[in-house]
Amino acid sequence: MNPKKKPSIQKQGAVTLKAVANSLGLTAGTVSVVLNNSKSASSIPEHTRNRILEAARKLKYRPNFVARSLRVKRTFTVGVITEEFGDAYGGGVLSGIETYLRENNYFLLAVAHRHDLRLQQSYAELLTSRGVEGLITIDTSVDDPPLVPTIAVAGHKRVENVTNIILDHRTAAELALKHLKELGHRRIAFLRGQEKSSDSATRWEALREVAIELGIDLIPELVLQIEGTDSTPDLGYPYGKRLMETNIPFTALMAYNDISAIGAMKAFKDAHLRVPQDVSIVGFDDISIASFSIPPLTTIRQPLKEMGRIAAKTVVGLIEQQEDYVEEIAVEPELIARGSTAPPRQQ
Repeated sequence: MNPKKKPSIQKQGAVTLKAVANSLGLTAGTVSVVLNNSKSASSIPEHTRNRILEAARKLKYRPNFVARSLRVKRTFTVGVITEEFGDAYGGGVLSGIETYLRENNYFLLAVAHRHDLRLQQSYAELLTSRGVEGLITIDTSVDDPPLVPTIAVAGHKRVENVTNIILDHRTAAELALKHLKELGHRRIAFLRGQEKSSDSATRWEALREVAIELGIDLIPELVLQIEGTDSTPDLGYPYGKRLMETNIPFTALMAYNDISAIGAMKAFKDAHLRVPQDVSIVGFDDISIASFSIPPLTTIRQPLKEMGRIAAKTVVGLIEQQEDYVEEIAVEPELIARGSTAPPRQQ
């Protein structure tokens, strides 16, 4: 007698889109439109869409993006080049990018250069060679025309095939300096941004022009150039100390960004200066910790997450050939007045 064969254990394969369709008595095309969140999904009745999504959850359907990519000869991937992972500015923008791409079934492949010029020059080519269909840069200069649609958040150079998403720095400067002047401040110190930061030159030029128009004197000893790549409040601390060491009186500080403003605030407090009674401080960006500083920081808000969403939406639109190329997209700033600004103390 032949021994009885043991029953074979067949591995359970991944649930296919066709299996989901068969379970509902629908065509694979209808199910595909809904599960891929295609534009034509809006033409399918809501109760049918809900049935499809519920069946996919119960059957534990997972889309096979590899098969999809091979079928249509696409990667559905966007590359992101940023200065640093985890910094407050880039993190806010990256959050908006990730949210939009995830909602639209695109992958994200991100790299950080930390202002290494060699990496900045090679990353675009590297990501393109990995099959990304578009690029987004954050606080990173783009010098040469890229091979794929590219969006530069805080980009200022005019480069073919690159769309710059910029803040209206002129309006931002007016909001900040008019706020200080209306409070009664005339002697204002400034922290200029690092030369490698994309916004530095444009932001300073706007502040300089508006200060002159408002009759605010620019005292050279009270205009300090920030150096370094630190993305913590340590960036601004030594410059706050240097401002006090000048022994030139000032009643307010306009900082390049929130990180440097909070660092300078700590330096002032260590020297027993009260904020805002002795010196008012205005930051820039409205990062998440700005409202939790002591006192809460008055700042110019950039809609960082929204800028990320705009960048992602624009690059996907260009990839899908649903949007026309534009050189520039401007976003509006907003003054967020908190506890770090007040009228100057009467002498």
